[in-house]
Amino acid sequence: MSSNTFQLSDSTMSPVPDGKGMRVGIVVAEWNDNITKALLDGAVKTLKENGVESGDIKVEVVPGSFELIYGSAQMVKSGEVDAVIAIGCVIRGDTPHFDYICQAVSSGIAELNVSQKIPVIFGLLTTNSQEQAEERSGGILGNKGDEYAVTALKMIAFSRRINK
Repeated sequence: MSSNTFQLSDSTMSPVPDGKGMRVGIVVAEWNDNITKALLDGAVKTLKENGVESGDIKVEVVPGSFELIYGSAQMVKSGEVDAVIAIGCVIRGDTPHFDYICQAVSSGIAELNVSQKIPVIFGLLTTNSQEQAEERSGGILGNKGDEYAVTALKMIAFSRRINK
């Protein structure tokens, strides 16, 4: 489904759970910080709007998107959060660096999701241009940070249902 017509928070399949008592960690990359800061702001705003207390949101910064894997793993291991949102942005350039970083982060986050007990939300924005990144971080296509937060809340609720 096209991202310009679908917003996860508007989904009728399942409502956004109340975040009261949920603890959410966010690991955010500094690289492309004009984009990642906007995504972070969107995620934090949505978490708060859905009942997560400010003190239950833990934000840590890592240098780049590749470091999201380590940062997320350490936050999971801390035992202080119920889910982790990994936020980064990689914009395609003239070299294959984009492909290597995107593949590594995708694989690393996937591995964390199958090997750990709490969900790690894939918040790596991958675009072909700065303009596309801006459109998805508060521009005409909304803020994907909002979707990352909604996904975290839904996955925490899912985890709690399954692991009763």
